[in-house]
Amino acid sequence: MNSTPSITTYDVAVIGAGIVGSAIARKLAGHELSVALLEARDDVGDGTSKANTAILHTGFDATPGTLESRLVREGYRLLSEYAERTGIPVERTGALLVAWNQEELDALPGLREKAERNGYTKTRIVGPDEVYRQVPHLGEGALGGLTVPDESIICTWTTNLALATEAVQRGATLLLNRRVHAVEDGGEHTVLRTSGGDVRARWVVNAAGLGADVVDRLFGYDRFTVTPRRGELLVYDKLARPLVDRIVLPVPTSRGKGVLISPTIYGNVMLGPTAEDRTDRTDTGTSEEGLEFLLGKGEKLLPELLREEVTATYAGLRAAIDRPDYLIEADARRRYVLVGGIRSTGLTSGMAVAEHVAGLVDKAGLALRPREDLPEPPRMPNLGEAFLRPYQDAARIAADPAYGTVVCFCERVTAGEIRDALRSPIPPAGVEGLRRRTRAMNGRCQGFFCGAEVNRSMNTRQDDSR
Repeated sequence: MNSTPSITTYDVAVIGAGIVGSAIARKLAGHELSVALLEARDDVGDGTSKANTAILHTGFDATPGTLESRLVREGYRLLSEYAERTGIPVERTGALLVAWNQEELDALPGLREKAERNGYTKTRIVGPDEVYRQVPHLGEGALGGLTVPDESIICTWTTNLALATEAVQRGATLLLNRRVHAVEDGGEHTVLRTSGGDVRARWVVNAAGLGADVVDRLFGYDRFTVTPRRGELLVYDKLARPLVDRIVLPVPTSRGKGVLISPTIYGNVMLGPTAEDRTDRTDTGTSEEGLEFLLGKGEKLLPELLREEVTATYAGLRAAIDRPDYLIEADARRRYVLVGGIRSTGLTSGMAVAEHVAGLVDKAGLALRPREDLPEPPRMPNLGEAFLRPYQDAARIAADPAYGTVVCFCERVTAGEIRDALRSPIPPAGVEGLRRRTRAMNGRCQGFFCGAEVNRSMNTRQDDSR
């Protein structure tokens, strides 16, 4: 996968193997094109895409008329269908926006109208009795709410891996550890100088997320700046799950969208995020201030939640830009496409962004001839707690006892699942990648019990590959 590529010049090089970049590579590899997918890190989905609120958005609260609004709405449909075909776990939990004061209550009709302008007509304004019927453990003082029945939770890790895996199975070349540090115009192609050697391509798509503005400047532009916006989150133990069965959202105000509480696809409950602009694009550490802020919010929103155990804290960086909308533009002369400012909605909109980019390059002169020999989409391992897991599947265990050998007892991850991940088309580069593929070490002991065995499996695989 990281060996010297046999193709000297690709038709398209996509920079960034997060959800958006992987979706674009998958889409373009469905045509008679040679595609390279470049990633600065040693694994796909190891940047912004791995750490977000993992909500599949209807787009009800997007700004009407924007490109983001349209692509989130289309992406919701595309990803919902794709998840069904590939086994990406999704739970249709629905969401409830809660108004805690008169200003927020007065904002609900406008939010419902905004949702309708975005093409979503299922929201409903409800009174406090209905709010507490839906979320009985909610803190005191709620005045009303707005229901959004189609908001859902999804596995962002499996989404990214499925898109990247299908891109590879369609013939795309995945080039890891390829941070782009210079760009040269080679006439009929562009030379990308990377940390792993030169890559030549006729077209380049910049989906570099937090680094998109840096890459854009390498192409001679100075049109936007990425500000890394840190969002810290708390993950509560699975014993907290009975407290909330849907996404609980604040009413957005001029000060921002605020802190939410949401069940996760893995059976936990999540509280967050914070929203803090940083200057360091690698600053994913959590902070004492962030913890105190979230606990204060949680005390008001769902006081009983604070009696439960926190099993993990993490922070992600969103690629906020100094523009109110997605920035997706094609330069036909340079054969270059910028995909910038996608923010946290990229999980939902990624596949629609890919469709949009394909339309742009087609109009700009890159001939897109659909292939007729495409493989079936990959069937992904299920990481969702609400669906049948291998340790519960008697028939699967009878056929292969490795699926009955539990390695990670907190998350019920089996030896068979770890083996499959290590043998997959895009195997993990390290234990963090294995965690995203299997949930191993993701439970309340955070690898204290199973860490040694998981590391032994990784080391054995690496020795075998030498």
